[in-house]
Amino acid sequence: MTKTPTAALSTAGVSIWLDDLSRSRINSGDLQRLIAERNVVGVTTNPTIFAGALSNGESYAEQVAELAQAGADASRAVFEITTDDVAAASQVFADIYNTTEGYDGRVSIEVEPGLAHDAAGTIAQAKELWAKVNQPNAMIKIPATLAGLEAITEVIGLGISVNVTLIFSLERYRAVINAFLGGLEKARAAGIDLSNIHSVASFFVSRVDLEIDNRLTAVGTDEALALKSKAGVANAQLAYQVYEQAFESERAKGLLAAGARRQRPLWASTGVKDPALPDTMYVTGLVAPGVVNTMPEKTLEATFDHGVVTGDTVTNNYDEAQAVLDAIDAVGVSYTEATNKLETEGVEKFIVSWNELLETVDAALKDAR
Repeated sequence: MTKTPTAALSTAGVSIWLDDLSRSRINSGDLQRLIAERNVVGVTTNPTIFAGALSNGESYAEQVAELAQAGADASRAVFEITTDDVAAASQVFADIYNTTEGYDGRVSIEVEPGLAHDAAGTIAQAKELWAKVNQPNAMIKIPATLAGLEAITEVIGLGISVNVTLIFSLERYRAVINAFLGGLEKARAAGIDLSNIHSVASFFVSRVDLEIDNRLTAVGTDEALALKSKAGVANAQLAYQVYEQAFESERAKGLLAAGARRQRPLWASTGVKDPALPDTMYVTGLVAPGVVNTMPEKTLEATFDHGVVTGDTVTNNYDEAQAVLDAIDAVGVSYTEATNKLETEGVEKFIVSWNELLETVDAALKDAR
């Protein structure tokens, strides 16, 4: 597999994580196949993914029947089912985790989205999820809301690895890195081995294009329309610049010298929504050393089939990327308004998916009783 586009991505320093998980994918051996044939070295999940998994397939029927017999409600059943899947997937990735010394082989599970604005509740559930999954290569996903920032610092400070999700703006990304470094400082003060704490910062891409493109279309001028489908990649490229700068600070260098790992940028929302665009643009346009690209299977297969990987497509493009965002601002589209809206909608969409998940499981429990 050394000559495939996905292998070329790996060689260029990009870790490919699959943005999907289900029990059938684990039990059928398909997850292992993607590791062997598509260079997949990790998995991310979210409420939408689990809602889809539990509404399709019979692989959960036995556990649902057992939970129904035990009198579990939908919330407890979802907790048990999803943590079991993440624990099982973590074991599938154990060899990668061990051979990369924790760099890859990661499986993420998200706190309930309804806790996005509840720091204390997020901290409590992060601890509960971490203890239940009980695998060193798990990561707990916490959204980058203002309350989430507080939770990130506290959870990292406990020695728990964190995937920070729903990052849309450069300003919020800087705050996420600050929260991460603050957590490392807490962990160091508590005598925790910093080398065992891993984190990624999930910076969303295609959703930025969707929102800003809608606003550019509404402006309607030639200048505005010429900027469509450029914001997502430009924003992510500048996020990598933020990452580089942040981890060159004296504060970060001191923590790295004490054994800490960098919080890696992760490109999320990499499925291309507009059929007129290249279906690999959020992969091949965002190649840089040390990043994660978490892909839905459709994007992964498109990349494997016809992705053109030319090496680093990020670090030489900062000026051009900044010019794109400046031009978008100049035609009257507010970057801040767009990214604030995306964060709000991101939380709301995950709450809707979470409620659908609860309804699906509640119906299954009732059928099993």
